[in-house]
Amino acid sequence: MAGKRKENEAGSSNDLRADVLRVLGVLKVATADQIQRLSSPHLTYRHTTKATPAKQKEARTASHRAAVNDLRHHGLAVDGGRTRGGEETRLLTKDGLAAAAIDLDREMEEMGGMPKSAGRSGASHPMTVNETVIALIRPKPNLNKVMQEPAEAVAAARAAACAPDGIGTLASYATDVALPVKGTWKNPAIGSARADVVLTAPQAGVPLLFIEVDNCTEEAVLIARKFDKYARFFQRQEKDTDGIEKPMWRTRWSAPAADEYERVHPPVLLVFHEAGQRSAKNQMARVADLTRPHWQGRWHPEGGYHSYDRCIPIMATTLEELREHGPAGPAFWRFGRDHRQPLLDAIGNARRDAYLARRRQAAREGERRREEQMAAEREARRPVCADCGQKFTDARWEAIGYTRDWSKRTSHPHLCEDCQDRAVAAEAQAEADERERQEQERLRQEAEEQAAAQKAGGWLSRFRT
Repeated sequence: MAGKRKENEAGSSNDLRADVLRVLGVLKVATADQIQRLSSPHLTYRHTTKATPAKQKEARTASHRAAVNDLRHHGLAVDGGRTRGGEETRLLTKDGLAAAAIDLDREMEEMGGMPKSAGRSGASHPMTVNETVIALIRPKPNLNKVMQEPAEAVAAARAAACAPDGIGTLASYATDVALPVKGTWKNPAIGSARADVVLTAPQAGVPLLFIEVDNCTEEAVLIARKFDKYARFFQRQEKDTDGIEKPMWRTRWSAPAADEYERVHPPVLLVFHEAGQRSAKNQMARVADLTRPHWQGRWHPEGGYHSYDRCIPIMATTLEELREHGPAGPAFWRFGRDHRQPLLDAIGNARRDAYLARRRQAAREGERRREEQMAAEREARRPVCADCGQKFTDARWEAIGYTRDWSKRTSHPHLCEDCQDRAVAAEAQAEADERERQEQERLRQEAEEQAAAQKAGGWLSRFRT
């Protein structure tokens, strides 16, 4: 025990240190509070009897702060400064990022960039990115670990556990990901985009989603310019390992193949947090107007839907709405639509899906009618037995078909199989009867000849006498 304490002076467990590595490996820079809410959400509902919220936070984050201190002792983590609210932030060193990559089962190229001097400016943007990830995941507390707490805390934990699920797990997310318009994934050229967050959760219906976060401090024009970079990146083609040229993003992420009707680019979600001077509502409207060439579809009056071929589906929401409703709630405005929807509905194209479903159904009905018509026509051509009047079976119909091999031709093609069997049997019996008659005739003739010969022999003997 003394050796372990000396190695990990703060006394943290392996599991707690692994939790910190995974969280910081994804988020890059985070507070102990954010680490705790992501990795041990049940602790949010503990220590509620402490005198003040500050003391409650200190108590519920103590174990993760100890884990961070032990990682710092091993050279895997460093202080990242303080947020504007005075909370300490932590980030990983290069060795820490490599260790996190092992825990997350990712290549180093997939880990994203390293934050620089995040705490010196208050880390306002990274903190909003982290809160966005937490609001999307909506970590569920383990109720078994809070049942000894006061009734109010248990009720709050139960409400959180029963709330609609979020999307994905921590491993479904990556932050500060380069999207090279030129260069390589590891060394993107100047002018490339960098996604604040990339979400891959195919099991939740979101194969790929890029997320941009803004604290309402950036001008709408600058936000809109990011989509020019996104468009260039989405259009970039590159040969994959199979030698086939495809969009570069498809060489890294999996997504459904483009269908025969349209090739829609991956969706992008804008999350606004009203920490700055600008209004989130005004920012959304302005960015939507400036990015119209990227997201506006073409109306198909025949199908009653918009086609978004080679367009970027862009959604927007606020961090407050995302926290309140979650991904399953009506918190997302798809540019070009007049109402808010759940995330999956906002990403999708329900009218187009309904139109294509109707087309597929109509095609199936048409095929069914054609098959029925062909079957009826075939049935009308089906031969009828000349003897009993029964229709031929398919096997009998096939058996009487024309063949160049005369040895395989069937007899009595105008009869069904049963009548043919009876006809063949009757013919065989008739042949047997005929052979019997001929045999009897032959024997009768032989007897007559023999009798005639005997009679002639008697007459000749009398004549000689």
